[in-house]
Amino acid sequence: MLKGNPLIKKPDLQNSPELKTSPGKKSHILIVVAIGTFMSALDSSIVNISLPKISSYFSVNITTVEWVILSYLLIISSLLLTYGRLGDLYGHNRIYKLGFIIFTTGSVLCALSSSIILLILFRGLQAVGAGMLMAMGPAIITLNVPVRERGRSLGIIAISVSIALTIGPVIGGLLTSYFGWQSIFLINIPIGIAAFIWSYKVIPYTKIKESVPFDYAGALLLFLALVCIIFPLSYADKVGWVNPIIIVFLVAGVIFLLLFIIIERKLKHPMFDFSLFKNRLFSMGNLSLLFNFMAQFLLTLLIPFYLIELRHMQESIAGLILIASPIIVMIVAPIAGYISDRVDTRYLSSGGMAITTIGLFLMSTIKSDTKILIIIIYLIVIGFGIGTFQTPNNSAIMGAVPASRCGVASSMLAAMRNLGMVLGITLSGTIFSSRYNYLKRILPKEGLSGVALNNGAFIGAMQLTLIVATFLAVLAVFASLVRGPLNKKNNQI
Repeated sequence: MLKGNPLIKKPDLQNSPELKTSPGKKSHILIVVAIGTFMSALDSSIVNISLPKISSYFSVNITTVEWVILSYLLIISSLLLTYGRLGDLYGHNRIYKLGFIIFTTGSVLCALSSSIILLILFRGLQAVGAGMLMAMGPAIITLNVPVRERGRSLGIIAISVSIALTIGPVIGGLLTSYFGWQSIFLINIPIGIAAFIWSYKVIPYTKIKESVPFDYAGALLLFLALVCIIFPLSYADKVGWVNPIIIVFLVAGVIFLLLFIIIERKLKHPMFDFSLFKNRLFSMGNLSLLFNFMAQFLLTLLIPFYLIELRHMQESIAGLILIASPIIVMIVAPIAGYISDRVDTRYLSSGGMAITTIGLFLMSTIKSDTKILIIIIYLIVIGFGIGTFQTPNNSAIMGAVPASRCGVASSMLAAMRNLGMVLGITLSGTIFSSRYNYLKRILPKEGLSGVALNNGAFIGAMQLTLIVATFLAVLAVFASLVRGPLNKKNNQI
């Protein structure tokens, strides 16, 4: 599997951080990694609710101000794998601490921006640091906790992401209302400085000694490929898939990606080690994670519109309903991680995805008059499934690679999460819009009009979209099952 690869060296067990790190220090490492993960995830959700204020402040339209979000997403997603390789070569802790510096600096500059162009550019800089925090977190945890505690520790990281995504809009709304939109960036400054000092003191140096050069050409090709692919995926639902710009970007992205693969396979020291995909646990674990996030975000995009526009709920009430799923993830994820340290993660994560599949199918049956309590129960089922799936799956992936490729594996997790979000939201918008427009044309022939027509078209479009989400969840179950068990031979860390 991985043993025959000359690029992969076994870690020096005598110098393993697991043997050096005391229980008290492990707790400090876990907390500071959770803070970094929390901050990077928070800033992907806290800004959304402030876009109307930002748009008004700079007197720009929604199409322009959306780039405040899109630039953050593009930069993070496009650089994650590069950060993984940099961490493996130069030290995960170094890249992580540098992430705090860049993220905090970017936050200061965002708050001081005098134009929308500068704000978009500085959001990109902020994303450079956030990507480092996202990519290095799981690697640092994996290299500093015993195997028997890895699942539980990664479960705490999953909690930090869930909390950030859950409270981001709430915090963003409060800060924007009382202190202006600049405050959503200024709040990062004291936290970022404190977290950097803390990480400097507690995270040990964990570089895997490899005296090989960094592949700058490969990193550039991969960056260009991902930017050219992710941008049209994020924007196609607004301008259409047949838009010439979208087509050109997609074609260019595919060409850059093919060039990257061809060149990397010929290099002695590539930016990304493709032999990792020969490990079925690694490849199928990441594929199931991708399907999981795609399925999640097919739902995530639509439910707020259903509650606010179709059911005419206040944003605050809708937000409380939507919290149901993340709260369950927060509760279940560490428990699932604890169990995954003791049982075959394949069946635990597959069972979690099966529960998620059931929850998504139940959500596809809701109508315009379904009781809110029923919807909350369905969301709880989905949250229980997601919490049971993600931590054991992530722990298995991180345990399936050697220590010298821990950074790449860690960044791959973050990359699959971000790509799944992009694909899920894009697919959701495309399926829903096309089905909605189709039903708006044919339902009048059945005698529907006015509110009944709109409601019927909305429900029909949402149901089809969630059926697709259910199908993606089934694929995630299958990928999780066929990946094989995590045994002593492939548990490299």
